[in-house]
Amino acid sequence: MPLTVLLVDDEPLVRAGLRAVLEAQPDIEVVGEAADGAAVIPLVRRLRPDVVAMDVRMPLLDGIEATRAVLRTVPEPPKIVVITTFENDEYVYEALRAGADGFLLKRARPAEIVHAVRLVAEGESLLFPAAVRRLAGAHGERGSEGARAAREAFARAALTGREEEVLRLMARGLSNAEIAERLVVGTETVKSHVSAVLAKLGARDRTQAVIAAYESGFVAPG
Repeated sequence: MPLTVLLVDDEPLVRAGLRAVLEAQPDIEVVGEAADGAAVIPLVRRLRPDVVAMDVRMPLLDGIEATRAVLRTVPEPPKIVVITTFENDEYVYEALRAGADGFLLKRARPAEIVHAVRLVAEGESLLFPAAVRRLAGAHGERGSEGARAAREAFARAALTGREEEVLRLMARGLSNAEIAERLVVGTETVKSHVSAVLAKLGARDRTQAVIAAYESGFVAPG
């Protein structure tokens, strides 16, 4: 079965470019398009895409609110990768905090776009660039409500030493297989540690766990 993608962007040229890049791959199918976040939920329910590639800034409903709406109302929601023009965009960071699974620049090369979609679909590593890590660290330094909540979550979690080690490697963007190689353990063992980290932190996925790690100061940006 091909990997299915829904494109959401208010610029027709951007959608056309993404479609051309993705549909050049034999294992990827673009199943639909939308020009605004307001159209996302009915399309997701009807088309059941594996991945939604969503612009973060749109006129009626932006990518942040559209992400929240999908995750709140759609059973077994798709993975969401937000796309934008600027890598240090606070909107991107807020979309990730809202539950998006990754981040992609509109100027990315075709191979990077394909890799991003596949990576997000697999869900075993992060699409989380250095610029966004710095934003997460800055939010922690500013003492935001999110940072306080993240520190409280870490205090309650009582991660084991191995779980802390796995989380630090997750924050560097390593996949489960890469973490297993680094720690000289089996991939299934890493998956168990990742699941334990998410459960203890109350995180929906590894992106949310890593954001909490940066905001709390557990992991330093850079």
